[in-house]
Amino acid sequence: MTKQICLIILVVITILMLLVTGCVTPPKGTTTSSTSSGYYATGTHASETTAPPAYVTEVTPYTKSSQDNQTHTSDINMYATPTPFPQDLSCLIYTNTQYYSYNTTAVTFDLKNPPMYINYTVKPFNITVNKVVSSKAANHQLGDVQTITFSDYAPYSWFDITVRDKSTGEIYLQDGFGQAKGYGIYTNATLKPILKTDDLQIEMRGNNITATTGIWVKPVGNFEDPQNKSFAECKYWGQIQNSLPVVTATTTTTWTPENQVTE
Repeated sequence: MTKQICLIILVVITILMLLVTGCVTPPKGTTTSSTSSGYYATGTHASETTAPPAYVTEVTPYTKSSQDNQTHTSDINMYATPTPFPQDLSCLIYTNTQYYSYNTTAVTFDLKNPPMYINYTVKPFNITVNKVVSSKAANHQLGDVQTITFSDYAPYSWFDITVRDKSTGEIYLQDGFGQAKGYGIYTNATLKPILKTDDLQIEMRGNNITATTGIWVKPVGNFEDPQNKSFAECKYWGQIQNSLPVVTATTTTTWTPENQVTE
């Protein structure tokens, strides 16, 4: 009887051990081996992709509205050129074109409301100039010279405008064209405005030159009933810019041996 009880207990213990052993499940994601009744695991990890940090946010592009356009237009209008005052309009009261050869033409005008503007256009006399210079060309020897032929304004071609007090002769302005007289070489120019309130005498003289002279004043303040006056041309004078002379002749080059050059 005692043996049977021991046998039953042994069988029960064996069954329990088998049950416990069957409930043990190897960990997922590992490979197992029964060597020495133990487990070793070789880990397999899934690769992960990490998104870069977002420093900006994508948005819909900005579109200008009609209100923005109106604002921009109003800003432009703020800097628009103001409309000139009618009383600042100047009109051409005298124009004259003639050839000068040491002769003078003079006119007078009682300037009550300055300024007075005077402009001119000249056609000076040209001469041919032969200028000898040293040659710097690579295919010429030391001592070779180059003769340049070109057209230039004649030094004796000049034009002069003088504005003075008619009674005393005091000169308010004297300017014109021609380096021989110490003037510039502007063929089209406007002189400095006359700001004197006075009975003025304007004198035009010159030599070997054709000149057109224009005198401009404001009708308002200088004429009675200016609305009924008839002027050939009127305009508002802004910043005065003189015109540089235009080259009037082509340049030709000839080579001349040094021993044949004559002054």
